[in-house]
Parts: sequence; structure tokens; C-alpha cells
Amino acid sequence: MDPEDVLPDGVEYAELGGTPVRKGTVAAFVATARSLEALPAGDPAEAGLAAHLRDLLPGLRAVGVLEVFAPRSARLRAALGVS
Repeated sequence: MDPEDVLPDGVEYAELGGTPVRKGTVAAFVATARSLEALPAGDPAEAGLAAHLRDLLPGLRAVGVLEVFAPRSARLRAALGVS
């Protein structure tokens, strides 16, 4: 399957299992997770990044990302509240 098979050009959202998922959700999650991992422990920005990751979680679940990939980092798992 190619990306355009999931979301054709000009389409910004898909509804998957009743959850609207915006194009770019997975890339936004990866970028935010990398930003979180780059922070020193205890950095005040950590809470905001963790909250943003949790906001993206319904879309990731709707797409099925967490069915085939698991966060490797304990810090990321803690931020997401997953084991």
C-alpha cells in the first residue's frame, strides 16, 4: 500500500474507527518523541512534550501504529502511559 492509497492528494484527514486522523500525525509523533528524548532529565519542557504525545495517541492507535511498533525508550513509554 502506498501513502496516496490511504490519503489521496488534497485529503487532509481520514476517519479510522470513528477517530479523525490528520495527515502527518505519525511524523508529528516521531518528531515530538525525538524532541522529548533529546531533553535533559527534569527539563521543564518535558511535561508539554509528553502532553502533546498523549494528544496524538488516539490517532496512532486508530492507524494501528502501536499494534506493530512499541516504544523502546522507558522515558517515552512513561510519557505515553504504556508498558
